[in-house]
Amino acid sequence: MPLVPFQHSHSQSSQDSPYSHNSYSEDYDPTFDPNFDEDAIYDESPYPEVRSAVANFDDPEMPVNTFRAWVIGLFWAVVLPGINQFFFFRYPTVTVGGLVAQLVSYPMGRLWARFMPRVKVFGVSLNPGPFTIKEHVLVTIMAGIGSESAYATDIIAVQRVSYKQTWSFAYQWLLVMSTQLIGLSTGGIARRLLVAPPSMIWPNTLVICALFNTLHSQKYLGADDTGPSRERFFTYAFIGAALWYFVPGYLFQALSMFNWVCWIAPDNTIVNQIFGFRGGLGFSLFTFDWNEIAYIGSPYNAGWSEANVAAGFVLFFWVVTPIIYYTDTWYSKRLPLVSWKPYDNTGVEYQVGRVLNQDGTFNVQHYKAYSPLFLSTSFAIAYGLSFASITATIVHSILYFWKPIRVHLRRSLREQPDIHAKLMSNYRQVPEWWYAILFAINFIFACLSVQLWPTHLPIWALVIGLLIAVVYIVPIGMILAITNRQVGLNVVSELIIGYMLPGRPVAMMIQAMVFTADFKLGHYMKIPPRVMFSGQILAIIVAGTVQLGVQTWMFNNIPDMCSHEQKDKFVCASTQVFATASVVWGVVGPALQFSSGQIYYGLLWFFLIGAFCPLIAWALSKRYPRSWITYIKVLFGGIGDIPPATALNYIPWTMVGFVFQYLIRRRRFSFWAKYNYVLSAALDAGTAISVVLIFFCLQYPLNGSIGANTIQKWWGNTVFQNTVDWHQRPLMSLAQGAKFGCVTS
Repeated sequence: MPLVPFQHSHSQSSQDSPYSHNSYSEDYDPTFDPNFDEDAIYDESPYPEVRSAVANFDDPEMPVNTFRAWVIGLFWAVVLPGINQFFFFRYPTVTVGGLVAQLVSYPMGRLWARFMPRVKVFGVSLNPGPFTIKEHVLVTIMAGIGSESAYATDIIAVQRVSYKQTWSFAYQWLLVMSTQLIGLSTGGIARRLLVAPPSMIWPNTLVICALFNTLHSQKYLGADDTGPSRERFFTYAFIGAALWYFVPGYLFQALSMFNWVCWIAPDNTIVNQIFGFRGGLGFSLFTFDWNEIAYIGSPYNAGWSEANVAAGFVLFFWVVTPIIYYTDTWYSKRLPLVSWKPYDNTGVEYQVGRVLNQDGTFNVQHYKAYSPLFLSTSFAIAYGLSFASITATIVHSILYFWKPIRVHLRRSLREQPDIHAKLMSNYRQVPEWWYAILFAINFIFACLSVQLWPTHLPIWALVIGLLIAVVYIVPIGMILAITNRQVGLNVVSELIIGYMLPGRPVAMMIQAMVFTADFKLGHYMKIPPRVMFSGQILAIIVAGTVQLGVQTWMFNNIPDMCSHEQKDKFVCASTQVFATASVVWGVVGPALQFSSGQIYYGLLWFFLIGAFCPLIAWALSKRYPRSWITYIKVLFGGIGDIPPATALNYIPWTMVGFVFQYLIRRRRFSFWAKYNYVLSAALDAGTAISVVLIFFCLQYPLNGSIGANTIQKWWGNTVFQNTVDWHQRPLMSLAQGAKFGCVTS
């Protein structure tokens, strides 16, 4: 029989709920307390968040490896990657996350159990009985793999858009498979440090576990049973979100780009730079478009780290950025305040083709004759923050994680001091040599993809890139497991590869991925490791292939794909940012941008700032252990989505998050616990469906002529475009033929 997951009473304090992380501080790990009684909690987790969300027992006989689970899992491994790859190139994008698949697959499984005949075909049961929680987890893991676009698909898009390189499907498939499966293998090898230790709690995974237990027990952790069920609430919110998006997404688009102050003074540059959302600081504050609000992630799942993000945004985007811009540092007044494009010394978009040889490599003589490369102030500051996050990650990990790393390296799974590791040790584990073989096979795939096609990436540079990922996976994984915020590897990889291989724009983009959160979910929910291993590999192969197919169709069928003014918003914002990065790091190279004597040399000081700040925060937290200082963790990495994200995404996200994560959570906790994450999933799914309907029913047919002379041209759909903010004009305009700065050798 399926288990009824462990439940705490409804009188449980909100501070000990699975939705609260305040009771946990990485400064304190009970498993390393000299007074800690390991035997006392060997039948439970030492952390109240985990105790509230995860069952402390297991049923090894519960069905999981069923035909039903594989069919539903494969369904989502096709549908979710297809939808999200389609939206990936649209700005603002909308991501249909694994939470949607988790909610919708539950009634799918129950309907299967009710109506599918209980017969066997070739010895395989079509209907093994009730849809179990473990089947549900396996389905969700397979679905979640395709919930975000594979990193390598962006490489392929940049090659198409910026370098006019459209190589065979074999190259694309090898590149995507190798990066994804190498990421899986490195995550598998790191399980000993990132999954097994009880201190690696993975807050977002706890939310998923709580929802699994809620759905399958028909109870609500930390909530009463009043009001509509989660399923009915999801349906109402889903329909409401789908209907509402027709307003800001089609009928009255100014409600999306709600830079209302700029409508009053559309030609005033200062006003537009202060209140604008596309090219300004965002003091207009509001938007009515869930696409924009959730662009950087759901504000309903932010936790205490949201305050870190908000503080980082205010400090660096509302204070540091305008100071640098209006003091004309880096000739900044001649460029837009906010933009993701690179610029030349006439203030127009950098023409990359003028500095490339025919084989796609850098020509330094052409560069000197043309122009240095300039960045908007917001983009330059974003790189500085990336530099700071690199060193801050290292120092933070040494200060907080050195002892756990050293101890857990020596511990086996059964020796980990909590019940979940003990229960998981009863299953046949995936040997580490399986992951090593997977790594070796896909390393060969990677070598083939960079050698059989003209990527200009030698094998030794590929090895260096992989070593960077291996070195950083543990500290970055630990920070993610604690704070729910991820520090990207891209800039440190680009910096090193850019110095080693300047002038090779495709070479610097080859990187790896990790899937460690899925391992922790399987660990908490007691999924047999070998079953999960098979599901992950199959889902990666299916999802990657689907994503490549959707991407190819889009480039072949959508006019002006990835142009800045594409009429249906398929401007490929992330791809454009990636393309700019490839110019900065791969074409021109960091030596001509950040070395001594170059224009952005000052940004290298952020490396020292990043190393120094965690020391200060650590010392103050030791001196004042119960103060708010202990919560300062991710100031540098919190605004890593800029660009392409802007204030339009961060300010409303913060405001909505404050309402739900602070006001409603404190005053109406039972309502919050029951509906908060369901509402987030419903808004994502409803908005996504509406975007699809609008595009394929109103924008794509008849070459976009539906409503061309009525709806598309009325004031509510054009007012925000007739502003300085929309056109991202700089403070100072150059005379015809005038240049600024100088070419440096």
